[in-house]
Amino acid sequence: MSVVEDTERRIAKSVTPRRNVPAGESGAIIEAKPVIETPIETAVALPAQTAAPAKRFPFRRLIGFTIFLSLLAVGGVYGTNYWLDARQFESTDDAFIDGRIIPITPQVQARVISVPVVDNQFVKKGDVLIQLDPTDYQVIVDQKKAVEASAVGRVQEARTQLAVNEANVGQAKAELDVASTNAQNMDQDYQRFTGLDPRARSQQQLDNASAAQRSAAATVAEAKAKITSEEARVADAEAAVKTAESDAAKAAADTHQAEIQLSYCTITAPEDGVVTRKNIEQGMFLMMGQPLLSIVPTDVWVTANFKETQLDLMHPGQEAFITVDAYPGRVLHGHLDSIQRGTGSRFALLPSENATGNFVKVVQRVPVKIVFDPGALEDKYHPLALGMSVLPNIKVREREPLRTALGF
Repeated sequence: MSVVEDTERRIAKSVTPRRNVPAGESGAIIEAKPVIETPIETAVALPAQTAAPAKRFPFRRLIGFTIFLSLLAVGGVYGTNYWLDARQFESTDDAFIDGRIIPITPQVQARVISVPVVDNQFVKKGDVLIQLDPTDYQVIVDQKKAVEASAVGRVQEARTQLAVNEANVGQAKAELDVASTNAQNMDQDYQRFTGLDPRARSQQQLDNASAAQRSAAATVAEAKAKITSEEARVADAEAAVKTAESDAAKAAADTHQAEIQLSYCTITAPEDGVVTRKNIEQGMFLMMGQPLLSIVPTDVWVTANFKETQLDLMHPGQEAFITVDAYPGRVLHGHLDSIQRGTGSRFALLPSENATGNFVKVVQRVPVKIVFDPGALEDKYHPLALGMSVLPNIKVREREPLRTALGF
């Protein structure tokens, strides 16, 4: 008998209702208990459920394991490639935009009459930043110019007098020549009269010749004295000219100084840059040295504080890639310019004294200057402000094969 036939027979017996048995036969009435009907398909399936389940091949585990191995391989390749690329660069997050700050202060005391610039305005070299009241300094310039003109007039007067004295010296020398010639003639006449026979000349003629000789000699002496006197006057005139010229030079210097003071009333930009920290308004009275504003030039660079253990392969000229925190999607190109000859702690206000007390070795940081390549800062919509945080990557070596990088 098959399992199905046996199951149908048992189901048929269980479905047949029981009749009530008379009391005389059994001594009690027995009620038939309700029997739960079971479908034939369920009953037939019962023996199959009790059978051992069939073994299936674990495809899900195989697929998951395959995916895991694939991800592991891809991650290994990516990680190796990233490691090989990372070996080419040295980087630090201790870096910022650096540059020069030019403070603008007044050099004269005056009242402000106009301020034609505003904060964060770009100015070119020579542009007017502040205009001060020039009235007082213009008056001083006019006074100094008058004094200079007077000194120049005295110089001309002294030079004229010198020319007159020099002419007098020339005239005196000419008179001396005439007197010397006349004296020579008188000497000759006297010698002739002296050499004649006394019978051929009279005593009066001899006396006249002698008197004429003495007079000519006196005239020569007088001419020589006049030359000496005129030469002394020339020397005095030359000294007067030098004094007048010195006074004129001093007056010119005073005038120039007054003009410089006047020019300080117009404060201009010393070079191209951006106006920052403006602290001045029209009508203020300024004192010398009072801070007014600052000019930040456009030539900025990066100061990166690398650890001393990162400097082994660094040298000027190496390529650098700079990412600014404010503009994360923008990469600027530059190159290493120089390495500071001293750590940051060495130039601190209170340098550490390693020779005293207990010593704890700390890795020092050395400032490195990175300059931008030409054209890297032409984007006016992404300006670089001093102090901005940046992330520089300096290329210290070329990409190496994996075998070389591992030392094989």
